[in-house]
Amino acid sequence: MHRTDEELVEIAARGGTDAFNELVVRWERPIHALAYRVVGRDEDAREICQEAFLRAFRGLKRFKGQAKFSSWLYRIALNLCHDWLRRQRRGGFVQPPEDAEPGELGVVNPINETVEDLIIRRDLGRAVAQAMARLPAEQRTVIVLKEYHGFTFREIAELAECPLSTVKTRLYQGLNALRKHLERQGLSMSTAVRPGWRQRRAAQEA
Repeated sequence: MHRTDEELVEIAARGGTDAFNELVVRWERPIHALAYRVVGRDEDAREICQEAFLRAFRGLKRFKGQAKFSSWLYRIALNLCHDWLRRQRRGGFVQPPEDAEPGELGVVNPINETVEDLIIRRDLGRAVAQAMARLPAEQRTVIVLKEYHGFTFREIAELAECPLSTVKTRLYQGLNALRKHLERQGLSMSTAVRPGWRQRRAAQEA
C-alpha cells in the first residue's frame, strides 16, 4: 500500500523506523541532487543529505504539518547548504564525477543514445555545472529550485524566506548570466537546463 509522506511522518513520529526509512528512499536522491547543485562537491553534498535526514528524524515530533514534509525537508537541506557555503567561502570548482547521473546534472537521458551522444551529454553536464558554480549562491539556489526541482516562485520565496520579487530578480539575473556563459562556449540554454522535476515530485507524492 502506497502511503503519503504525511502518513509516513505520522507513523515515524510514533517510532516507526521503517516508515522513516521509506521517506529516506523516496527523497534521498532529490535532496542529494539539490545539495550537489548548490555546493558543487559530491562528497559534501552526501554529508549534507545525511545530516538533513538526521535533523528531520530528530525533529519529527515537532513537525506540525503546516507545510508539506517535502518542503520542510528541502528547507532543512537548503539551510545546511547555505551554512556550508558560509563556512567555506571558496571560489574554486570541483569537476562533477565521471559517473554522475545525467538527471543530477540536468541533462536529458534519451533512450537508445549512442556512445557519442553519451559523451556529448556528459560534457554538456559538466559545462552547465561549471557555469552554475560561477553564479552567486542566491542565484544558483533559485535556479536549482525552479528549473531542476520544479518549485513555484511562491514556494521558493517561502523556502528562502525572502520576498517574491527578490526570487524573480535572482532567477532572471542568474539565468541571464548562465546563458551568457554557455553561449561563450557555443552551447544553447534550451539544451543545457531542463525543467521536469515537478512531474517527478508529483509522481513521488502520488
